[in-house]
Amino acid sequence: MDRIRQIASHLGGAANGVAALERQSPDDVVITFAARSPLTKAHKGGMKDARTDELMLEMFKQTIVHSKINPALVQDICVGTVLTSNGLYHARGAALAAGFPDTVPIQSINRFCSSGLMAVTTIANQIRSGQIEVGLAVGVESMSENPDNGGPVQSELISCNTQARDCTERMGWTSENVAVDFNVTREEQDEIAAISFQRAEKAQKAGYFDKEIVPFTVFQKNAATGERSRVVVSKDDGIRYGTTKESLAKIRSAFPQWGKGATTGGNASQITDGAAAVLLMTRRKAQELGLPILGKHITTSVAGVPPRIMGIGPAYAIPMALKACGITADDVDLFEINEAFASQYLYSVKALHLPIEKVNVNGGAIALGHPLDKLFISTTSLFLIFIFGYIRCTGARQIATGLNELHRRQGKILVTSMCIGTGMGAASVFVREG
Repeated sequence: MDRIRQIASHLGGAANGVAALERQSPDDVVITFAARSPLTKAHKGGMKDARTDELMLEMFKQTIVHSKINPALVQDICVGTVLTSNGLYHARGAALAAGFPDTVPIQSINRFCSSGLMAVTTIANQIRSGQIEVGLAVGVESMSENPDNGGPVQSELISCNTQARDCTERMGWTSENVAVDFNVTREEQDEIAAISFQRAEKAQKAGYFDKEIVPFTVFQKNAATGERSRVVVSKDDGIRYGTTKESLAKIRSAFPQWGKGATTGGNASQITDGAAAVLLMTRRKAQELGLPILGKHITTSVAGVPPRIMGIGPAYAIPMALKACGITADDVDLFEINEAFASQYLYSVKALHLPIEKVNVNGGAIALGHPLDKLFISTTSLFLIFIFGYIRCTGARQIATGLNELHRRQGKILVTSMCIGTGMGAASVFVREG
């Protein structure tokens, strides 16, 4: 706890660097397009019958159409994906089928929960170093197609180390560890989860998500005949209208035998299918092409934490990112912190003394869902939840959601963050323009 106090003390004490962040240079790494698919429930939602490569194909197609970029100008594509073992095969084939010429190279990246954000960071760093001028970061996960019902088997040479063994601990158990170690109660978790649902319901009804979502044309299978037909999916389908703290309190514990037994299918993120894309380039190139500039990427920080409480990662990564920029939490207009579990999300918010009015203002992964990776599925609660998971699409999704909401509010500074399986956290800082 001493370590977190030391890091968190920066949040109120850094010199104000907002003016410096807002200064513009031809070499800035800017975002000209950021969008996402609808997020749909795995195994029963609108994209449950779509393959991973089909989601990639649709995201690439929608990027070409809506970004107004000539695909031949893209000099590298980075795809964050974890569940599929054939990620690079899928990505390369989908990009070619979508209309990217064979001269455009592609790579894939996997840092579990932050893979989408790491794809953005990889492209940003390539641009910043002068290797490329234009790059595309994409995140895709089909949890319907790629469930994983077991964790990795470690060599006894590794598993004899306690922390190494903790790396394979089920994510639901790490949620319980956070709740026990930091005294996060079931009531608090249900309350913050209800807020997520209520905010997402309000945002969806008000049409706030419409500008960040590109409709996806995907296959759906007829349950009776098995025949596949194409349909258009345009809205998130995991938001449960009318959710309250009281209704969540009725859901059974997923782990009554573990810790506080406070983690349930109502206060943990849903397993989800989805995709997101972010197009980045130098400001010079964006102006040359006459493309709108939505914002710019400033920095990304990654921190390591004990694997058994992996969910506290944002509480370390966010101060690191803020310090790198010379700003404080007070300078930030909006935070998007992934709600892997209510326990870890709430702990991070409280540890950093963040006003909840600035965090996940349109709901988070508890309500919207979260395309992640390796998992165990528990049906001990009313809802499916992920027990051993790593997020992939969420990092890119947060950017699209955050910049969209900043534009609506005419705010300036966005921080996105998430915990990462095996014990890490990542955070990025963006400045809105336009």
